[in-house]
Amino acid sequence: MFKAFANDTDFLNIQGDALTVTNDPVRIVISGTLELTRDRVGLKAVLALQQAIGSIVDVLQKDPSLPEHLADEPPTSTGTVDNPFV
Repeated sequence: MFKAFANDTDFLNIQGDALTVTNDPVRIVISGTLELTRDRVGLKAVLALQQAIGSIVDVLQKDPSLPEHLADEPPTSTGTVDNPFV
């Protein structure tokens, strides 16, 4: 079962690797192209996608400290580190 934002190692492949949902503590990435056919294969794929999206929505809705916007870049370093190769 896909648990959104739980870690940075889980991922979900739907219909082989047609669609990939990649987990991360602050971002979920959905990539690929998924063809949903009107058959049992299509049903299985859309149910997997629905579960993943449901998990994402659930986590976001229950987070009381959800920011308005996530910073695109990591914070700027506040110090310096000696270069060990010099």
